[in-house]
Amino acid sequence: MDFIKNLVELLQKTIPPIHKEGHPFIFIFAAIFLIAALISSTLGWICGIAAIWCVYFFRDPARVTPVKEGLVISPADGFIQKIEKVTPPAELGLGDAELTRISIFLNVFNVHVNRVPVSGEISELNYRPGKFLSANLDKASEENERQIVVIKTEDGKQVVCVQIAGLVARRIVCDLSEGQKVVGGERFGIIRFGSRADIYLPEGVNPMVVVGQTAIGGETILADLNSSAPAFVGETR
Repeated sequence: MDFIKNLVELLQKTIPPIHKEGHPFIFIFAAIFLIAALISSTLGWICGIAAIWCVYFFRDPARVTPVKEGLVISPADGFIQKIEKVTPPAELGLGDAELTRISIFLNVFNVHVNRVPVSGEISELNYRPGKFLSANLDKASEENERQIVVIKTEDGKQVVCVQIAGLVARRIVCDLSEGQKVVGGERFGIIRFGSRADIYLPEGVNPMVVVGQTAIGGETILADLNSSAPAFVGETR
């Protein structure tokens, strides 16, 4: 019995849970695999690998979130594609002043479950239909399908997170509602299958990450709203 118990605990630690959005896809991929395996062993292997990838894509691992008032946590896994000063799109209602935007690109092998970037209250949700351009293009921020999430902290600062669909992404899921109280690091949605997440920091707040860095959703600290430290720099080593 101890062996079985230890085995179950090991599997629970090794194999992360699957997001509910993935269940229909996993069923479809598994069915295709079974049919393909009956037709051809080679085709079965190909479809089997695709089915395993589908399970892997929808994994939803637990994360350890740093807890400190004012921390802005990465909403997604991926690499920091760009950090730049931009005038926010008018739809965000953030005015004409340039703000720091951190863009995180997610490839099809990243965890696509999204995390709340900062604790506070959901002050606005704004869904915008659009194109499905490659998420690594600059114009994806303004032309692609996207879900805008505006979070107001207890001290009145606003952090904006934008879920952006990509070239093969065809569905953005956001489980939040306006007026909802949220805690940094908790799950709030998913984008399938390749995508991007943009974070707009309040004026005067500098990023604590650098371009090219790998971000872990729910764990990597992007910025500290209560810090006046200069922007970080990085080196490839």
